[in-house]
Amino acid sequence: MSNEKALNYVNDVYEIVKERNPNEEEFQQAVKEILDSLVPVFEKEPSYIDHAILERMIEPERIISFRVPWVDDSGKVHVNRGFRVQFNSAIGPYKGGLRFHPSVNASIVKFLGFEQIFKNSLTGQPIGGGKGGSDFEPKGKSDNEIMRFCQSFMSELSKHIGPDTDVPAGDIGVGAREIGYLFGQYKKMRGGYEAGVLTGKKPDFGGSLARTEATGYGTVYFVQEMLKGKQDDLNGKTVVVSGSGNVSTYAIEKATELGATVVACSDSNGYIYDKEGINLDTVKRLKEVERKRIKAYTEEHPNAEYHEGFENIWTIPCDIALPCATQNELNAESAQTLVKNGVKAVAEGANMPSTLDAINVFQTNDVLFGPAKAANAGGVAVSALEMAQNSSRIAWKFEEVDAKLQEIMKDIYNNSVKAAEDYGKPGNLVVGANIAGFLKVANAMVDQGVI
Repeated sequence: MSNEKALNYVNDVYEIVKERNPNEEEFQQAVKEILDSLVPVFEKEPSYIDHAILERMIEPERIISFRVPWVDDSGKVHVNRGFRVQFNSAIGPYKGGLRFHPSVNASIVKFLGFEQIFKNSLTGQPIGGGKGGSDFEPKGKSDNEIMRFCQSFMSELSKHIGPDTDVPAGDIGVGAREIGYLFGQYKKMRGGYEAGVLTGKKPDFGGSLARTEATGYGTVYFVQEMLKGKQDDLNGKTVVVSGSGNVSTYAIEKATELGATVVACSDSNGYIYDKEGINLDTVKRLKEVERKRIKAYTEEHPNAEYHEGFENIWTIPCDIALPCATQNELNAESAQTLVKNGVKAVAEGANMPSTLDAINVFQTNDVLFGPAKAANAGGVAVSALEMAQNSSRIAWKFEEVDAKLQEIMKDIYNNSVKAAEDYGKPGNLVVGANIAGFLKVANAMVDQGVI
């Protein structure tokens, strides 16, 4: 097939997405980024068009939406929306996190679920793509309020998930506390101990060691592989990390272990800059124990600077930039600033944190760029390892899981590099990751017939 015909086909499918999903900007953006990468595949393998793989892949197998009523500590009733998008199960049970944040809507969970198809495929683990969550805001809520919300949420979600059907995990706003409440309610609703139904659990009831660290560690391992490809490493590099949640915290930890100096991190209000290097113990205590804003860091480290507005964190000169906060946090203007200040590599710890224009800026300026579905796949990879441990009724040591994580991230990098080369886009990890993830799922769909 000619390039023009393949391009026209991809554009036609994208028009279908826009027509069927109006006003869902995040979902449309995620689909556009992936579809553009797949043109060389259809040019080389037009049989995928005959099987309508793309038309089937862009449509979720199932979307579940439900109300979540709960009572706050003062006795007032609140109602939130809950979602679960079960996008694709060609290579395994649906797998993907739950996000609790006011921004959550159908478009957000569909974009996340669509990305998850390819990310999960890249890990090499037998897991399909799904995602879910609610527009509930955990910040400012008491533990009892969060428990009551989670119990209400799981009362409905429990009807649609299971260890061999759909295995949720955490995401923004859903950590070990929330997973514990969700698991407890699921156990009560189902009347049995199905440890493999949720991942991200605490180790004392079926969780995997190294799961908490996995996404942040994995992102840094991916950066390490990108730099190795240029005969370089992290030692002595200056790093800026957005966010201060789970992914950011452990990206800071691993980058520091490997000899880098992390000078900035942020939250939704603003960012801190500490030229001596971020004190991770302080950040962990503030965010994980005391649940304070990042601004409080300067009370203990007066030489550090706090700036309102998290967007300007990308004005700080650095060698490595790790956007680990949320979608579309890094735009073209910020990308141009990073390039001007000499950034060497960017890896996405969050899901779709860079706009399409920002990615274009990095690529046209020869900045190493690790897309989210590859760079942050460590979290779901270790979630799959947690599922394996639950199925076997065993628990691996931290070092065993971490070693497996490093190998998985290395394989993701190598497979992405190879796919980019095989399809005429050498060095383009966005194209390589999309194609490598697509091929495994597409071939499984062909083999399983039209279902």
